[in-house]
Amino acid sequence: QVGLCVAIPKGKTMELVVQKAVELGVARIQPLVTERTVVKVHDAGKKQSKWQRVALEACKQCGQNVLPVVAAPQAVGDWLPGRGEGAAGLVASLAGGAREFRGVLRGFAEPPAAVDLLIGPEGDFTPEEIAAAVAAGFVPVSLGGIVLRVETAALYALSALRYEFGA
Repeated sequence: QVGLCVAIPKGKTMELVVQKAVELGVARIQPLVTERTVVKVHDAGKKQSKWQRVALEACKQCGQNVLPVVAAPQAVGDWLPGRGEGAAGLVASLAGGAREFRGVLRGFAEPPAAVDLLIGPEGDFTPEEIAAAVAAGFVPVSLGGIVLRVETAALYALSALRYEFGA
């Protein structure tokens, strides 16, 4: 089971992320507000309902039998400590020292039962947010030498997970 934990991008891009993530088989989506998130979440309940409807439509379109839960937006600092245990954690990072994504995926002896994939905002997470993610058990991974937009990073990483683990 893959959980996509993603900083909310500008405009209607989150709807695209939700739609495509469902098509790629995510089990849950956690929208996040970070230090560098540009979007102001005024009506979180309304946004959550909209994103959940997008997930339902994507399920119908792709024949997905299980509707992923789209959680209410949360601050990354509030979400990290309570995310639960048992899921492998991978955080996409532009910082030096992040491990190659493919190498990390291939380093698992067996596919993990659950993976939380943390994708930051444009401009990346702050060093403090990366440190908090590492403290919560996330492994910083590099998605390559090119800086990707939020939606591209999310879909790239989900596709790679699906390819490597057949999930």
